[in-house]
Amino acid sequence: MDWQGQKLSEHLMQYLLLGSAIIAFLAGYLTSSYSTMLWTYLVGVIVTFLVTVPDWPFYNRKPLHWLEPMYADMPSTRQINKSKQQPPPSSGKK
Repeated sequence: MDWQGQKLSEHLMQYLLLGSAIIAFLAGYLTSSYSTMLWTYLVGVIVTFLVTVPDWPFYNRKPLHWLEPMYADMPSTRQINKSKQQPPPSSGKK
């Protein structure tokens, strides 16, 4: 999933949850049933989960292309830092 896909997924999640909450409230109000409201909202949460959590292809429309390393033969920064941290040689005085 690319950056734009993450943004789209986040927006879809917010809109779907808000929409399902409104629909669940109206369904519960019109039927005067608290359980109808809860079941309607649960269906909305499940639909939201199925739409936003899997990595669907429409979330990857603008994939990032990473550059290849330029200097593969160069020592890594960890090796360079390790050689710099060695203690200085002793002067031989006791």
